[in-house]
Amino acid sequence: MAKPVLPLWAALLVAAAGGAVLDLAYPDVGWWPLAFVGVAAALVPLIGRSLWGGLAVGAVSAASFYFLHISWITRYLGPLPLIGLAGIETILTAVGGLGIVLAYRWLPRLAPGRWVRLIALPALVAGLWTARELWVGSWPYTGFPWARIGMSQSESPLAQVASWTGVSGLTFLMVFVVAAVIELVRLGTWRDLRTALPAALTVLVLFALPAFPTQDAGTWRVGAVQGNGPAGYFDEREPFAVLDAQLAATEPLLDEDLDVLVWPEGGIDGDPLNNASVARVLDRLAARVDAPLIVNAATQRGDDVFNTSMLWQPRDARAAGEDNPVALHDKSHPVPMGEYVPDRWFFELIVPDLISLIQREYTPGTNAPFFDVDGVGVGLAICFDVIYDDVIWSGARDGAELYVFQTNNADFRGTDENLQQLAFARMRAIETGRSVVNLSTVGTSQVIAPDGTEIDGLPEGEAGAMLTEVPLRTGLTPAVIAGPAVQLLLGWGSIAVLVVLGVLAGLQRRRAGRAAPETTMPAPEGTGIDHD
Repeated sequence: MAKPVLPLWAALLVAAAGGAVLDLAYPDVGWWPLAFVGVAAALVPLIGRSLWGGLAVGAVSAASFYFLHISWITRYLGPLPLIGLAGIETILTAVGGLGIVLAYRWLPRLAPGRWVRLIALPALVAGLWTARELWVGSWPYTGFPWARIGMSQSESPLAQVASWTGVSGLTFLMVFVVAAVIELVRLGTWRDLRTALPAALTVLVLFALPAFPTQDAGTWRVGAVQGNGPAGYFDEREPFAVLDAQLAATEPLLDEDLDVLVWPEGGIDGDPLNNASVARVLDRLAARVDAPLIVNAATQRGDDVFNTSMLWQPRDARAAGEDNPVALHDKSHPVPMGEYVPDRWFFELIVPDLISLIQREYTPGTNAPFFDVDGVGVGLAICFDVIYDDVIWSGARDGAELYVFQTNNADFRGTDENLQQLAFARMRAIETGRSVVNLSTVGTSQVIAPDGTEIDGLPEGEAGAMLTEVPLRTGLTPAVIAGPAVQLLLGWGSIAVLVVLGVLAGLQRRRAGRAAPETTMPAPEGTGIDHD
């Protein structure tokens, strides 16, 4: 096994510092170049480590990052949820990093050539890092893909690459550059321009590749309302106070010419499917603005409760006999420990007081994240669904010409959570080549152009309304078309390569063991034993 680049004590210090540095690459600080520094500080300490040493280094790096990055989870519930979520992410990230430890051990030993070190090894390391992101982002339950390296680049020139490769592909390219530079330094060939070519060409792609062009399909006049009502889990409020706040903030738009009116997640604190008075309020509002509404509320159908976006049409826009809402989309990935409790019996044994606070059990939706609104396709994502690729890509493939992301950040007022989620929205606009209306109950809300720039916005903690000419786009980006294949290739492909390397390394050790010369003790002189 190769000698570690750093002694264990130094590796742990570098890993701890690297996690903190990586957090600074994301909002609200958003110093995106630090993502490269953070990745380097995670990789270098793993080189030459034993599995136990790699596990320790990976755990320190992940804990340093996650306990800072998602500290907003303590806003109302204290440290226990942070310890639980950051602890799980730390364990998964550390275990997932063992593949990188083995890649650094096996590949240089099996193929010690210079170009293997400069191209194949960085590619394998980057692929295994991407595979780990995909694993952490999908398991356990629905996973938590909140901290992907590619998502740190929402305000950098590199974000455009996501329209070609998806966020996973962007992660792969960034980690490849870092791993290739590390090998240049380790080999001492960084002054040789030929050996620097793989890293240099990848950097050129990252910075020079323009966003994939989607086709102009006109504009849509969108009204979006941020009511700033008492929408938090622990906010004191009277019945329908959130609905009243939304109605009040909508008043400046009542006499405007609208193509659609959008309210945020939880903008209605009543179930329009089962409360006739709430439904009548929405009917009157749709008639007054003479435009369809895209609204959201908790709804119940039978024994199941859903987080539901609804398309609510004026009477003259509905087909004969058609009732409101004319279309529904239920949140695809309710948040574990937030919107439902998986294995409730188990977690009640551990933290019964916290679990008892989560009374409502949302059911995952199965209907498409897409509305056809008067012939215009609208892709949807409700709150944290914005972090799941399948939801976003599904909307684009169904014909979305823009996206509406409805969210409620009231439980995280004054933290980085809202800005981190807004960065996801910006990356989704670039990745799909679509405008995004990202609307929160309490802010920050923004209308984002297909290139990721802000068209319009409302600050956090203020009631207000936007009336925005939003660009429409058609055509699918390579990220949407090939995104699943890219993830399959980078994720499972890298794991398959690692398995093959493990088999070859085992065979090599076995052959080396058989080829080792047998050693015998020399016989004493005069015994007559032949020493030849």
